[in-house]
Amino acid sequence: MFARGAAALLALVPLTVGFAPAAATAVPASVGNCASSIVRRLDLRERVGQVLLIGVPVDSAASAAVPALNTHKVGGIFFAGRSYRSVASVRDSADAIQRAARAATGVAAHVAVDQEGGLVQTLKGPGFTRIQTAEQQGTLSPATLRARTAAWSAQLRAAGVTLDLAPVADTVSVSPASANAPVGALHRGYGDDPASVSLAVSSVVTGMQSQQVAATLKHFPGLGRVRYNPDTSTLARDSVATSVDPNLAPFAAGIRAGARAVMMSSARYPRLDPANPALLSRAIVTDLLQAQLGFDGVVMTDDIGAAAALSGVPLGQRATRFINAGGHLVLSVRAADAGTLSRALMAHAAANPAFRRRIDDAATRVMQSKVDAAMVACPA
Repeated sequence: MFARGAAALLALVPLTVGFAPAAATAVPASVGNCASSIVRRLDLRERVGQVLLIGVPVDSAASAAVPALNTHKVGGIFFAGRSYRSVASVRDSADAIQRAARAATGVAAHVAVDQEGGLVQTLKGPGFTRIQTAEQQGTLSPATLRARTAAWSAQLRAAGVTLDLAPVADTVSVSPASANAPVGALHRGYGDDPASVSLAVSSVVTGMQSQQVAATLKHFPGLGRVRYNPDTSTLARDSVATSVDPNLAPFAAGIRAGARAVMMSSARYPRLDPANPALLSRAIVTDLLQAQLGFDGVVMTDDIGAAAALSGVPLGQRATRFINAGGHLVLSVRAADAGTLSRALMAHAAANPAFRRRIDDAATRVMQSKVDAAMVACPA
């Protein structure tokens, strides 16, 4: 029953051969003139800034974000850590960040959190629901899960959050689940069946985005078979995954539900790309996610600053290689990384016209997500 259900879901995914990578990296037709016109009025530093999502400590977010906003013109701030502040207090920080962002570039910043539930919930203070683990959420009916997600997502929106790095779309396919270090051991997965995980992911995406908080599917193409955590180990790999993997079905379902972002895994998938981790792989970022699965939203990294899986690649190259692979938004949870990342991307863009076009495409895709969320106004 497991295999038949997964196969039926995966059959809905457009599977193709003979990709055309050059075309796949271009800004898709769905990205409108509004986003493009806003990006055109930005200089190179500001365009590079739009593709950066930089972490700051959640309880000192406003003051910690100002240098990244003023100096490096970053387009997004990630609230790192855990906070017991109220909705109103978090909103004060978010509003201060938006004032600084608009003063720096004239463009609002994404304010992002990790609000999955269970052990991974950034905001826990007064006015924020304590969310069940994804494992528990996966036992709910789709309608109940959608309604509950909408309720706590409304709290995020009231707090000024625009982007949630959730839901986890990984299907935990190892037994026992505790052997799956990044997901199963932490109860972050909705289940071990791609069909049921797909229903849960679709429900969460729909509920969250009904409140104008953008959802992020993670960690593509899946961490459900990986026994080591890529945040802390260089050994994270899935030697089973292929382009027709049943575990792609929850990602396809989330894409069909309209998820505005997908986070790439930092693990390795040798049957998809023997040479590169997923987030640095054109075969996975562009050919599989964007061309095959048809995703035309924002493709972002997992944290590239402290990830052990990327320890063999200099920090600046992690960003340039991700953008070259077809990605759009670079996350580092360390505020101190903003300068290194900005300088590396700017230098590469200044020296390479093709990469400059990739920066423009990435900034436009990020800007489109802000247009979709009514965060920016279109020029007259």
